Amino acid sequence: MGFRWFGVALAMALCAQALPARGDPQAVGDVLGVALPATAYALTFTHDDREGRKQFYESFGATVGATWLLKNTVHKERPDGSNDQSFPSGHSSAAFQAASFIHRRYGIPAWPGYALATYTAWSRVEANKHDTADVLAGAALGIGATFLFVERRDVKISAGPEPGGYALAITVSLR
Repeated sequence: MGFRWFGVALAMALCAQALPARGDPQAVGDVLGVALPATAYALTFTHDDREGRKQFYESFGATVGATWLLKNTVHKERPDGSNDQSFPSGHSSAAFQAASFIHRRYGIPAWPGYALATYTAWSRVEANKHDTADVLAGAALGIGATFLFVERRDVKISAGPEPGGYALAITVSLR
C-alpha cells in the first residue's frame, strides 16, 4: 500500500514542479490538463483497482479519440488565429474526464476536481485559445465518456464504540 501512495505523491510532486513561479494561468492550465488525468490514473493503483484502471483507459481513450476526431472534422479557428483546432478543448475534455472519473468511480467529493477542471477550462479561454463553446464541449465529452464507461465503486466507512475500544469498518462494493 505504501508504494502505491508513494506513486501518487511522486506524480503530484512532479506536476507541482512544472508549475510556473509567476502563476501564469495558461501554464497552470497546461499542468492541470495533465495532472488531473495522472491523479485519476494513479488512484486506480492506490485503490488496487484493476477494473477501475480498465474503465479509466476506456473513458480516457474515448475522450481523447472523440476530441481528436472533432478537432480534425470541425476545423474551427482558434480565437487567436493560430490554427483551426479550437473545437473542442482537449485540455477541458481531459480535465473533466479525470474529475468525473475520480468522483464517479470512488465517490470522492466532486467539488475539488471540478474546480480544478473549471480553472483549466477558464485558462484556455483566458489564453485566447478557445471560446466558451469549445471548453463546454470538451467538458461534456469528458464527463459523457466517464458516464458511459465507468461504474461507481462505493466506499463506506463507519466507526463506533466497541467493548475496550473503537471499531472501524470499511466496505467497498461495485454497483
